[in-house]
Amino acid sequence: MERIFAKSTLREFWKKHADAEQYLKTWYDTAKNSNWNSPNDIKKAYSTVSILKSGRIVFKIKGNSYRLVAKINFEKQWLFIRFIGTHKDYDKIDADTI
Repeated sequence: MERIFAKSTLREFWKKHADAEQYLKTWYDTAKNSNWNSPNDIKKAYSTVSILKSGRIVFKIKGNSYRLVAKINFEKQWLFIRFIGTHKDYDKIDADTI
């Protein structure tokens, strides 16, 4: 991915959830250094992701303790972090519209 918006969202989250820090740093580095051109490319790297029809991808972080929802523009290689939270917080949102 050429650009990831915004790493500060991840930093703010791991300040509150220190156990997620290394997992999110690893996710960020993997995403930053990837050249994903389709949802299938992401599935190859992360077999447990959920591909939503809204074009969003749900990543399970730290064994599904946390969820990260991203919207990806494959053409421009931009990734937008739309949500990061606990599994309980995730259950309260609509991942297709967030």
